[in-house]
This record gives sequence, C-alpha cells and structure tokens, in this order.
Amino acid sequence: MPVITFANTKGGAGKTTAVLLLATELARMGHRVTVLDADPQLWISRWSEMSGEMRNLSVISHVTMASMETHIRENRSNTDCFIIDLPGTKSPLLTMALGISDHVLIPVQGSAMDARGASEVLEHIELLNRKMGMKIDHSVVLTRVNAMISTRSMLLVKALLAEKNVRVLNTPIAERAAFRDIFDCGGTLEALDCQKVSNVEKAMENVRNFAYEVLRLMPVRVVRSDRDGKFLGRKAA
Repeated sequence: MPVITFANTKGGAGKTTAVLLLATELARMGHRVTVLDADPQLWISRWSEMSGEMRNLSVISHVTMASMETHIRENRSNTDCFIIDLPGTKSPLLTMALGISDHVLIPVQGSAMDARGASEVLEHIELLNRKMGMKIDHSVVLTRVNAMISTRSMLLVKALLAEKNVRVLNTPIAERAAFRDIFDCGGTLEALDCQKVSNVEKAMENVRNFAYEVLRLMPVRVVRSDRDGKFLGRKAA
C-alpha cells in the first residue's frame, strides 16, 4: 500500500495533471487507487465530479493535516496505492505528506521558477533526513515537455538536477492537448474522441510508460498481470 506524494511549492508545474494521469493509468491496470486531494484548487475533485464513479479509482476532497492520516488508515483495506496532491504553495501539509510517503514525485517544467519550487521540496526532504533521520525516496518528473524541442531553460533545469544528483525519471510528461481535455471533459484518455483530439494514442503511450516507471520505484514487489499475462507493476501486499 504505497503512498506517493506529488509536490512542488510553485503552482502551475503540471503537478495535478501528473497526479491524474498516474491515478487513472494505475486504475486502468487494475490497481485500486485513492487520491487524497489536499490542493485548495480541487482540480482532481472537480474532474471526479464530472467523470462520475470510476472503477478502481476514488477521490477524497478537502484533505487537511487533521484528516490525512485518518483517510489513509480508514481506506487502507480497499486501496493498493494512495496518491497525494499537495497545494502548489508552501504549506504545513508538506512536512506531514513527505513523512508518510514511500515516494515523492516532484514535477518540474523547463523554467527557473519551477526549479526553485522543486528546490524547496528537495531542501525540505534533506532537512527531514538530517534532523529526523528519515530516508525519503524521491524523483523529479519533467512536465509539459515539447517532444520535438529541447528548450534552453529545460536543458538548464536538467543540468542543475544532474549537478545535485537528483534522480530524474526517464519518461517526461509531454505537452498534449489530450491531457488538458480530460480536465475539461472528465473521464479518461481512452474515452476521448480521436477524431476531435489529436495524438490520443501517443498520449496514452506516454502515460503508460510514466506509470510503469513509477511502479518500478515502489518498495514492494508483488507482480500483477492482466488476462494477456502482461506485466502491470507492483502492488503492496
């Protein structure tokens, strides 16, 4: 029952989009996912209301410091993976969420402001490690990446992260119209009309690769497979 937290203290880094893409893909694979929406903007909760009940996926809204651990404890028996969407600002929730996470994903666009927000999360992780002896596994995921162009800003961000020895996922989240449309229309990528939305198949491939890479980072190795015998990832016992 891993807990994955998405954190960047700068809003607009693609954090909530990454949360939604991972949550829906894990649910599609057959994992039971509970998203804890602690972001005051409540984008995930609004998407959930539009989408209606979805198989293997539930969203809990208005999560606070007082309620976060209770939600996890009460849903432990019916959840394979918790995903926490934190506010895109500095918040006391950050310390609590980092402390209970099996892995922290830090979304970063190719901008100095995003890199600064990511640095604040990394510094907080280092502080908890130094002061409390907590070993918090973490990675950066690059978001809204133009698949055709490597901008100067993105190259600088990559160089900065490499200099700090920060793990960067091999799978960036591309800039896709399909990722915006699921927030506007509800539902999942599979439900989008390929005649109206471009490159849906490429968007789905991007998300599958992203989810597989995240699953490989999880600490518990229990393999699940679908009817075709394909590897689906890891599931907490």
